[in-house]
Amino acid sequence: MEKGTLIEFRVQGDRHLAIVDRPDGKTRWTVIDEQGQSHTLHPRQVTYEVQDGKFDVSEIPDFLSQIEPYLDPSSLEVAWELLVEEGKAVTCAEMAQLLFSDQNPSLCYAAHCLLSDDKLYFKQKADSYEPRPATKVAEIKHQQLAAESKQREQEEFLTRTQQKLNGEAVEWQESDRTRFELLERFVLYPENTSRAAQDILATLDRPQTPQAAFDLLIDLGLWTPHENLFLRRSSYPVHFRREVLDLVQHYLDSPPPDPDQDRLDLTHLKVYTVDDESTSEIDDGLSLEQLDDGKERLWIHIADPTRLVRPDDELDREARRRSTTLYLPTGMISMFPAELATGPMSLVEGQVCPTLSFGVILDEDGSVQEYKIHPSLIKPTYRLTYEDVDEMLELGVKAEPEIAAIAKWAKRRQEWRSSQGAISIHMPEAVIKVRDQDEIIIQVLEDSQARLMVAEMMILAGEVAGRYGQSHQIPLPFRGQPQPELPSDEELLVLPPGPVRFCAMRRCMPRSEMSITPLRHAGLGLETYTQVTSPIRRYTDLLNHFQLKAHLRGDPLPFSAEYLQETMQGVTTAASEAAMVERQTNRYWGLEYLRRHPDQVWQALMLRWLREHDNLGLILLEDLGLELVMRFKRSVRLGDRLDVQVTHADPRQDVIQFRELMDQAVEPAAT
Repeated sequence: MEKGTLIEFRVQGDRHLAIVDRPDGKTRWTVIDEQGQSHTLHPRQVTYEVQDGKFDVSEIPDFLSQIEPYLDPSSLEVAWELLVEEGKAVTCAEMAQLLFSDQNPSLCYAAHCLLSDDKLYFKQKADSYEPRPATKVAEIKHQQLAAESKQREQEEFLTRTQQKLNGEAVEWQESDRTRFELLERFVLYPENTSRAAQDILATLDRPQTPQAAFDLLIDLGLWTPHENLFLRRSSYPVHFRREVLDLVQHYLDSPPPDPDQDRLDLTHLKVYTVDDESTSEIDDGLSLEQLDDGKERLWIHIADPTRLVRPDDELDREARRRSTTLYLPTGMISMFPAELATGPMSLVEGQVCPTLSFGVILDEDGSVQEYKIHPSLIKPTYRLTYEDVDEMLELGVKAEPEIAAIAKWAKRRQEWRSSQGAISIHMPEAVIKVRDQDEIIIQVLEDSQARLMVAEMMILAGEVAGRYGQSHQIPLPFRGQPQPELPSDEELLVLPPGPVRFCAMRRCMPRSEMSITPLRHAGLGLETYTQVTSPIRRYTDLLNHFQLKAHLRGDPLPFSAEYLQETMQGVTTAASEAAMVERQTNRYWGLEYLRRHPDQVWQALMLRWLREHDNLGLILLEDLGLELVMRFKRSVRLGDRLDVQVTHADPRQDVIQFRELMDQAVEPAAT
């Protein structure tokens, strides 16, 4: 290169023009750019050399102004169309001739600028440019359009987001859902998230943290401050698929034929359904039938969703996927769509309802003397709450002698099971409900005659179903529990009676098991047992109904032993995950309740040691039925009662800390 040569070089991708001034050593040159600044360049750094002529730095602006009118990228499309069929490569000078019908230095440089910036029509090869094939150009155009569309969507999303944050009403687009999901995943799985969520936060000038993403989702009205992250992390589906809802509507409009045409008509019996007031899926009812020989037959009527559901149809597959109805403080997420679960599947007062009914005659000691099982029709007479039944039993209401008789038989059943080795553990159970405006209500369930009555009748139906399956060799999801190694009587007697003693027993209880063959259930004191009383709410109960009803009709069993075994494994896993979500959610709201009552004094019962050497134990807040961990500042004994206050509670971090109040007057906790 000679002094005065006009060259182009790039700095961080930006093009610059400069005049060659002098050599710098053997291989480098000093050049002066349009700003008068000097640069030392190797010839390899020079991206273009303007031929013919010597220039001065002062002429660079004029040179640039000469080429400006020719820098129209669309002109390359015409040249490409002329050259693509031949596939012939062209130099910058040849392109200048083709585009501008001239090859003067400024036009050749204009052609160089167009070609070097082009990413669509031409590809550089040495000192020339060859046209890309038409297929490649089409592919690149598609990619560019997609990139432009993505960029436009991103900008529009950010505009809508800012408007929403400013309090304006916005209509979210379908494309926004993907970005919300990125933010949600960042909150739920921060260790596995992509950079995209952090980019959204950075653009909105927010910290690039999971907490900031959580706060943004709240600010946008997409999540609440108490969003159930446990549920969102689980695989439990919150919404029903469209195919399921379409089938529900079809069944509501045109119910399928009943597979049990010869149902036993039990509509003449008085039927009591007994549940909590808030229960909407009514799946069991009780009757007492007086027989001619003076005996009494107990009837346990169970809702019959198989009247509508068929094995492996959309409803069955959806129920299998969910495995159970999810009961959360904030509300229920049902195994079946609510339109069915609380409608035609439920035992609705005053309506004729299809059921699977278990008729049982008991011996005087409470053991099963005889039983029968029938698909039936009933007409529920009364919908009662547990409180209603307790009051009726306490007052001895003579107009409803059936209630007292059923409760009498339930008491005998309990005594009989106890004689068979049943293990009774009575720990306070907290029921947490979250009302409108996030009001938290905690109720401690008390043992009552009504609850004992219903529980014993449900266990009785489970024993009868298990016996029927066993005697006819029907593969069913039988439930069992291994015999526990309980503390000795001497060990139990040194513990305070009540929760402390029951807690020690509970620790020794092994997990229940499931098998397609009968198992002894040590906890219930039964040689065979299976669950059949909640087919609207538990999928294994639904499986039992399919199997039992097919056998009662004389039809082939819908599920083989192998299929049932495989299905049970998947359902058990899903049910365990659902139970975990319920436990975590209840604990969250329990801690949130305590966080809101920092000045409240609670009476706590020392249940057991977790790490005695660290003074770490498990306490029971008796007014709330909550079991929580506490570190003690002094020596305490099992069964000691303490007055405690919350010093720190963080439900989101699952943290709770207490302090003991000592030697001072305290106001007892309100219930």
